[in-house]
Amino acid sequence: MEETSHRAAAIRDGLGVGVAVGLAGLAFGAAAVTAGMSIAQACVLSLLAFTGASQFALAGAVGAGGDLAASAAGALLLGGRNTLYGLRLAGLLRASGPRRLVVAQGVIDETTAVALAQPNPAAARAGFTATFAAVYVTWNLTTLGGAVGTSFLGDPRMLGLDAVGPATFLALLWPRLTRSAELRWLAAGGAAIALAATPFLPPGVPVLLSAVAVLGVMVR
Repeated sequence: MEETSHRAAAIRDGLGVGVAVGLAGLAFGAAAVTAGMSIAQACVLSLLAFTGASQFALAGAVGAGGDLAASAAGALLLGGRNTLYGLRLAGLLRASGPRRLVVAQGVIDETTAVALAQPNPAAARAGFTATFAAVYVTWNLTTLGGAVGTSFLGDPRMLGLDAVGPATFLALLWPRLTRSAELRWLAAGGAAIALAATPFLPPGVPVLLSAVAVLGVMVR
């Protein structure tokens, strides 16, 4: 009975977190179209990449006229943290065979946080699954809604929607920064490197350069 109660609570937590976070897909859809992506490109990126911070970083770099390869590399570096989450969750989720591909797609900040907050492995798996399902469905639906809505506005920059992506990106990062002085220093260092490199390098490359520098400090 207690285990059933824990699983039910984990599912409730996961659904609540998932829907709340998934609504940010509206901002990504708007940011992607403002950056020059098509509705289809925005939706495919959410379906396949499915990692908010990396998606916003890619859209921002593309919108600034950055090289696609450099923009994608920067986004991949931001998404690389999910690999570390996967190592931490492997023992809890116990996925095997083809199911591991589906589970790997769901390893993001929110699913990891909900899973690790549970009191036992069964509740952790229930929380992970509920969060993944809620975030994935909501994020992709709202990406479509944001992209379609923005596409009808003519030039979204005239309404200031080009600021939506950076603002939402900061909102996604802010809770992490407030919990760790080390992360604040790393973020400030990465920002300083990117700002210093911006006048001399093509758009997208400064972000990549700062990501490499911060990653080097983190794994030292």
